[in-house]
Amino acid sequence: MLQILTGELLEECKECWHRFLEMRETDTSPDFFNAVKPHADLYHTKLLTWQTEVEAWIDANKPKHMHKIQVQNAVEAMDQFIVQSFYQKTSKKRLFQSIQSVTYTLETLQRIIQKDESTNE
Repeated sequence: MLQILTGELLEECKECWHRFLEMRETDTSPDFFNAVKPHADLYHTKLLTWQTEVEAWIDANKPKHMHKIQVQNAVEAMDQFIVQSFYQKTSKKRLFQSIQSVTYTLETLQRIIQKDESTNE
C-alpha cells in the first residue's frame, strides 16, 4: 500500500509541473471551487494517509536515511504546490524546487522500501 501511494504522489509531482506549464502556455486560470479545491482536497487526504503510513513504517523499521520531519516537510510542500500548480503567476523557480525536493524524498523512500523488501525475502 505504501509503495502504491508513494508512486501516486510521485506521479502527481510530475502532473503538477505539467499543469503549471500548461496554465502558463494557455494563459488560463481555473475555477477554484470546481477544479482546484476538489483536486487539492483529494490529494490532501492521500497525503495525510501517506504520512500516517510512512511514520508507522519509520517507527517499525527505523531507516537510517528517512526521518519523520522529512515526511512532514514533504506533505506541507506538496499540499502547497498542488494548489500553486494551477496558477500561472506562481514563481516557476520556487515551484520547480519544491517539486524537486518532494520528488527526492518520495524516490528516496521508494528505494529504502524496495531495498528493505528485497533483504527480507
